[in-house]
Amino acid sequence: MQCDRFNAFRIHSDASGYRAGFEHIGLDDLTPGNVTVRVAWSSVNYKDALAATGRGKILRRFPLVGGIDLAGHVVDSSDARYRSGDAVLVTGCGLGETRDGGYAEFARVAADDVIALPAGMTLRETMILGTAGFTAGLALLRMQQNGQHAGLGPLAITGASGGVGMLAVAIFARAGYVVHAISGKPEHADFLRQIGATEVLPRTTLPAQSRALESVRFGGALDTVGGPALATLLACCAPYGNVACCGLAASAALESTVMPFILRGVSLLGIASTDTPHAQRMAVWQHLASDWRPHALETVATRAIDFAQLPGIFAGYLAGQAFGRTVVRVAGDA
Repeated sequence: MQCDRFNAFRIHSDASGYRAGFEHIGLDDLTPGNVTVRVAWSSVNYKDALAATGRGKILRRFPLVGGIDLAGHVVDSSDARYRSGDAVLVTGCGLGETRDGGYAEFARVAADDVIALPAGMTLRETMILGTAGFTAGLALLRMQQNGQHAGLGPLAITGASGGVGMLAVAIFARAGYVVHAISGKPEHADFLRQIGATEVLPRTTLPAQSRALESVRFGGALDTVGGPALATLLACCAPYGNVACCGLAASAALESTVMPFILRGVSLLGIASTDTPHAQRMAVWQHLASDWRPHALETVATRAIDFAQLPGIFAGYLAGQAFGRTVVRVAGDA
C-alpha cells in the first residue's frame, strides 16, 4: 500500500491561530479506523466552508482533516465486511468534525460507518448527493415511516435553492410527490422546475408571523431554515402530515403552539444525519440509487474541482455565491 506520505487539507487551531492548508501526513497521523480508504471523490458543503475558515465552531478537536463526505476504494480492512478494492462511501459520522475527513488522499474510518457503493451508482454520483442528498433522503424515509403519502397533498421545501433543498426537490419529485419549492432566489425558479418542482413560491409565502392554525396548504414539508418559516409550515400542514426539520439557515428559534399537534395530528420530525444508524443509512442509499434517484444527477448544477483548487472554493460558499453541488476530485475516477 503506497501511502507512506500523502496530501491532506488539514485544519489547526493553536497558539499560532486558526489556519488550514495542504500538508503531507502519514496514516498514523489520522484518527484510528479499521477500514482504510483511498479517497477518489469528496464534496463541499456549507459546513465544510465554516470549518475550513473558522467561521463556525464545527471541529471538536485539532488538528483535523476537513471534509464531511468521502468516496473511494478500500485498501486495507480488519473487518470482514470490506475487502481491498471494494468501492465505498462515508457521509457524516463525525468526518471533518471529530474524525479526520475526506479532504485527504487516504482516510481511516470505522467499518460501521461505511456504505458499500450502491449498485448502479458511481463514486462521483454519490458525492453529488453527499451529506446534502442523504439528509433529504433521510427526511423522506422518516416521513414515509410516519405515514406520509402523496395523497396528503404537495410537499413544501424551504431553502430550495440550497444544497439540501435542491436535492430534496429532485428526490421527492422522483419518489412521486408533487413538490412546491420555496426560495428567496427567483432567478433559480426555472431550474427548480426543471429538476422536479411543480410550483416555485417566493419566500414571502411563509409570513414572519402566523396564526396558531392556518388553512391547510401542504401535505407535509422539509424545512431547512427554521424560525418563523417552520412555525408557519406546522400551522398550514394537512392532518397527520409531517414536517421534517433539518436546518437553521434563518433561525434556530421556534415559536409555535401545540395546536397543529393536538388538533391536526401534525408531526415534527428532527432529521439528524450525522449519527444515523447503519441500517437506516443503507436503506436511504438503496432508495437514492433506485426509486428515489434524481433523473440525470449531473443536471443538479454540479461542478467538479481538482483537489488543489479546494482552498479557493470556501469564500464563495460563505458569501452566498455558491449554487448547486461541488464535487472534489481527490484522486478521481468513476
